Amino acid sequence: MSSEQASHGGIGHDADARVDARGLRCPMPLLMAKRGLNALEVGQTLHLLSTDAGSRRDFEVFARQSGHEIVQTLDVDDEFHFVLRKS
Repeated sequence: MSSEQASHGGIGHDADARVDARGLRCPMPLLMAKRGLNALEVGQTLHLLSTDAGSRRDFEVFARQSGHEIVQTLDVDDEFHFVLRKS
């Protein structure tokens, strides 16, 4: 386990893919998540990191509209972590 994963309670450490959207503003984190999820098989998970303050709301709406599941979220300082399962 990397020190970054340990410092964040291991969130997303077993995800099938990872997208780092830190430093990007809306809509880029969401677009990067969509692209990442498109590359996965149904049931696989994506760990996305973002620093955009609107990410929590954006991903809740995205999951509800797309049918993908938010498996886990974690806010650490100014970073937002999401683990999404492709439906």
